[in-house]
Amino acid sequence: MFKDLLDINSRPLPFEFYTASDLWTDEHISKQMLKYHLNPDVDAASRNSQFIAESSEWIINRFDLVSGKRVADFGCGPGLYTTAFAQGGASVTGIDFSTNSIGYAREQAGNKNLEIKYIDTDYLKFNTDKRFNLITMIMCDFCALSPAQRRIMLHKFHSLLKPGGSVLLDVFSLNAFNCLSEEHVFEPNLMDGFWSSGDYFGFMNRFKYESEKVVLEKYNIIEAERTRTIYNWLQYFSPNDLEAEFLNCGFSKIELLGNVAGNKYQSESNEFSIVAHK
Repeated sequence: MFKDLLDINSRPLPFEFYTASDLWTDEHISKQMLKYHLNPDVDAASRNSQFIAESSEWIINRFDLVSGKRVADFGCGPGLYTTAFAQGGASVTGIDFSTNSIGYAREQAGNKNLEIKYIDTDYLKFNTDKRFNLITMIMCDFCALSPAQRRIMLHKFHSLLKPGGSVLLDVFSLNAFNCLSEEHVFEPNLMDGFWSSGDYFGFMNRFKYESEKVVLEKYNIIEAERTRTIYNWLQYFSPNDLEAEFLNCGFSKIELLGNVAGNKYQSESNEFSIVAHK
């Protein structure tokens, strides 16, 4: 038992283990994630409904999507943004590896008579002959990727854009990183049954990596029949560091914003957004 507790409370190297797919492909957990996505009142898996409406309107106007431009939304979830973009006049592709979320998105597109192409796959592996005017990655998905994965993603974005095309995404700031502290929690049925439909014991250890500006929430879920460890990594950025990653992958012009609704950048904010142009 002592060795097990040592393992549970051990601190891995930054991005040493990667289990993001467990959050989105496990049948029980993915249903819980979809519930968070569809709750209009909270900023959990998705933004709240008011922000989605405001930011969608700004994106449609800012990138002139009414003219039928091609948009790819990476990590589209249940299609909250893709639906708005298609209703605004864009030709839309959504990519996500949550089968539950993609299924919901397809159902909604059918109900609204919208022609949206949804692809159920890991977006790190996605490729197509299509080229896009705009690529979006919203809700700080970019922060969950390791440095190597981010390089893959940015080169992919660059190759999938038409000349003059743009990427819009948001990230967590260093201000948000500085507001966090390390934390260690143990609870029966941690997070009110989020991790399993049966009884379990849950450990959550939050580790901060000061030099890398990375946070890990490490979940150990112990059930009668199995034990799982899930690693939820988040990278936090300064504007200069994020801009450098884009410039190193071939992007030529960067615009700094407060969020994906086009608000002005505020240095004390917990998040910010950029538009990167090819």
